Amino acid sequence: MAVSGAAGRAAALHRSPVHGFSKQAETQLTVLTGLGIEGDAHCGATVRHRSRVAADPAQPNLRQVHLLHMEMIDAINAQGFDISPGDIGENITTAGIDLLALPRHTRLHIGANVILSLTGLRNPCAQLDNFQPGLTQAFLGRGTDGALVRKSGVMAIVLEGGVVHAGDTIRIEMPAPPLKSLERV
Repeated sequence: MAVSGAAGRAAALHRSPVHGFSKQAETQLTVLTGLGIEGDAHCGATVRHRSRVAADPAQPNLRQVHLLHMEMIDAINAQGFDISPGDIGENITTAGIDLLALPRHTRLHIGANVILSLTGLRNPCAQLDNFQPGLTQAFLGRGTDGALVRKSGVMAIVLEGGVVHAGDTIRIEMPAPPLKSLERV
């Protein structure tokens, strides 16, 4: 488990103004409090993911920012795939932080001002197989207890906005106990 104060970095940044799959690389992102990444299709106070909008367009957007750690990209590529940062639609590719090991409500302090709060796990979907056959299964696993493990990144909301630059330090602030595991959002 990560500890408060531990640091990683924002290895790569991405956004896309349209609902597509991959996102374009950026050197910096403007992060908007309570909304997400300026200019990204998923930016908004209410849900923007098309499947969530179809179910209930008024529900709060708990998926304002998608983060994936570079170490997971490396692990997937070691299985014979060829993905790069931004390919599966994450906004921030991190390095040095096991995002999947963090509890819900962990705060990530990025650069000078930005604070994100983790809300849950991204659920791998069939769009991954459209990108590269077999990729959905590669982002799924089983825990020692047999439970399904989702490995396609974490989702967050923006508590404090600002500008994030590629290479910025990310500091972890753990929530107060009791700690709650990340679940699919």
